Amino acid sequence: MRSRLMGNCFVLACACVLGVAGCGTPGAPEPPSLNLPAAVADLSATRTGNTVFLSWTMPLKNTDKLMLKSDVSVRVCRTQDNSGCIEAGTVPFAPGADATWSETLPQALEQGAPRKLRYCVELKNRAGRSAGLSNEAIVLAGAPPAPVEGLSVEMRKQGAMVHWSSSDDTAAIRLHRKLLSPPPAKTKESLMTAPSAPLEQSLLIENVQQGQALDKTIRFGETYEYRAQRVARVTIDGKKMELSGELSAPVQVEARDVFPPTVPIGLVAVPTRAENGNSAAIDLSWEPDAEADIAGYIVYRREGDGAWQRISPPEPVVGPAFHDAQVQPGHQYRYAVAAVDQGGHESARSIEAEESAPND
Repeated sequence: MRSRLMGNCFVLACACVLGVAGCGTPGAPEPPSLNLPAAVADLSATRTGNTVFLSWTMPLKNTDKLMLKSDVSVRVCRTQDNSGCIEAGTVPFAPGADATWSETLPQALEQGAPRKLRYCVELKNRAGRSAGLSNEAIVLAGAPPAPVEGLSVEMRKQGAMVHWSSSDDTAAIRLHRKLLSPPPAKTKESLMTAPSAPLEQSLLIENVQQGQALDKTIRFGETYEYRAQRVARVTIDGKKMELSGELSAPVQVEARDVFPPTVPIGLVAVPTRAENGNSAAIDLSWEPDAEADIAGYIVYRREGDGAWQRISPPEPVVGPAFHDAQVQPGHQYRYAVAAVDQGGHESARSIEAEESAPND
């Protein structure tokens, strides 16, 4: 009996060692995590003048899907002409951070013909091990275009006219525009109107003429900052790439609408009768103004070479027509029309139209 019990205990002990369920002991331990930060997949690079800027998103987890708990060492790798990686710098970043890094290029890379320059980043754990290099981001080495000088901005009715000193007309110009005036607070009414202008915008001008360009996309009532840089566009390995010069000093402009509307055209005067049909009148019509901020029109009249008198009501005439019933039969009148915008700016008077009131 005693030997049988001892045999059963031996079988049970073996089962526990082998990890059979019901023993109350854990199975074989999992291998320890190597804590390798996940590789970066969204690296991007730009070059402005002689400075290269990199940006990427730091991972939150390692390759075992476990959260990273401390800063991660990032090695920046630069490669030219398929040669070996040259370490350009090592910096720490927190998990999940929007990482940025920049370097001034060595003198040898600031000169010569445009050529590809490749960047990668490698994230390492405390033991110096990594899960591999990031995606590749490419910029161009070589001599950049000359910087833009003499930048200035003046307002025109059609938009902001940007001027600069013209010294390298073979390169395109990129204008960088920043909205400085704060966007209005969102309300229920504003959600139904046109969307607000973007805070920053880039405009590439390829056909540069006489050192100037017109930005038609501004909005009156806003304040903007402009900077500019020359951009050489080259083809390497069948792909178009850009080599950008230094950014110019910034200039600011307040986009104030101080410009009157265009002068109305097509004014015609036709003799007619007043609405009751018993007295003389003259009907006027003209082509409507297509500008978005037109408030209406003002009608002027004079006899002979006398002074012009406003004959339309104090509020602008909304439509492109006017009925003048305050005329004397047989008298000859001269008419002109001016447009007025929402800001109260009045255009010059139109070409005159002359007509005689019908006799009774």
